[in-house]
Amino acid sequence: MSETEPPQDPTAAAPTPLRSDCGSCFGLCCVALPFAATADFAVNKAAGTPCRNLQTDFTCGIHARLRDSGFQGCTVYDCFGAGQRVSQVTFGGVSWREEPATAKPMFDVFPIVRQLHELLWYLTEALTFAPARPVHAELRQALEETDRLASGTPEELLAVDVAAHRGRISELLLRAGELVRAAVPRRREHRGADLFGARLRGADLQGANLRGALLVAADLSGADLRLADLIGADLRDADLSGADLSTALFLTQAQLNAARGDATTRLPAALTRPTHWPATAPTGATPGNGKPRSGPRPQNGTRSGRPRRR
Repeated sequence: MSETEPPQDPTAAAPTPLRSDCGSCFGLCCVALPFAATADFAVNKAAGTPCRNLQTDFTCGIHARLRDSGFQGCTVYDCFGAGQRVSQVTFGGVSWREEPATAKPMFDVFPIVRQLHELLWYLTEALTFAPARPVHAELRQALEETDRLASGTPEELLAVDVAAHRGRISELLLRAGELVRAAVPRRREHRGADLFGARLRGADLQGANLRGALLVAADLSGADLRLADLIGADLRDADLSGADLSTALFLTQAQLNAARGDATTRLPAALTRPTHWPATAPTGATPGNGKPRSGPRPQNGTRSGRPRRR
């Protein structure tokens, strides 16, 4: 579903692909995961039951019109490449349709690998932060350990204590983010804050800690979110029109896909503008809502200074 590539650590060799490749997956997100009839999904579906739109070749029969058909939730989801890893590596390219006995373990393993791949994305990004060099060695070690866990057999994967592992990685990523955000003298602390529908239009949120913040339907149009830590922030239906997220930390494609933005929203180079966002800017609009920017600006080295491919 995602068309992104993670920022690359220049010291890493042969990184694990963290971009979804639906053509190499056995439709795992369309089968393994449950969903309920809501604004995001048109029908109810139980875990382990194939979506009614899944074709025999594991493609989606309504992929081009998911939003119009009431399946907006599908356009937001991103497995970070876990689907093809489970399909092609963990289970050796043999689908659950070919070997029905593998269905349950395959579906049980998929969400575990998905969580591990999400952590790999964050760790890979953190290794591009030059100010976080004091913790780069720990980040590399955590990256290697997480990739090793994701490489396990189905039995080994089912035995992984994902919550405990996420907790350890979360603290390490927090330290890395704090080293980067230290460049901003006055930083707002909104970790885990309930900002549902908050009016933050044009707000100066440079270097803000927004980890896990509830920003559903918040008005962040024209806001300055450079160097803001957005890991786990809920941006569903948040208005990012004209906002500057060019150097936001730990932002994912899934978060962007769940939000609303426009042609003036500034994004990190590793992420792409969602196709459902307007392709043109509103009349008279400019990036960042035309507000002058002050404070730290992106410099070579902030994210290793290397251009990242789209």
